[in-house]
Amino acid sequence: MNQLCPRFEKAMVLLSTRWVGLILFELLKGAKRFSEMEADLPISGRLLSDRLKLLEKEGIVERNIYSEFPVRIEYTLSEKGKALEPVIKDIQRWAEEYVIADDIHGKEAE
Repeated sequence: MNQLCPRFEKAMVLLSTRWVGLILFELLKGAKRFSEMEADLPISGRLLSDRLKLLEKEGIVERNIYSEFPVRIEYTLSEKGKALEPVIKDIQRWAEEYVIADDIHGKEAE
């Protein structure tokens, strides 16, 4: 029996963490402020903060602080995070082809 590669398993656990994929998808568009992401994503501020901290700890997201008044903080993908772009785009293409609207709405009704 083939054993699952621990690196692959860790990557899948990280990427399948709720909201991580959508956050990465948003950040592929460019630098975002916390308030912009909070407005664009159906996620609470606390949970968004937790996910951003997780992604920052993993070296996927960078938090940039600008010494302005008021202080401006933006989140961007690191090089490690940008390397996920083809993966995210492939998932998007796969979803557009194979995930049908009935599947989405049926899941929400449960």
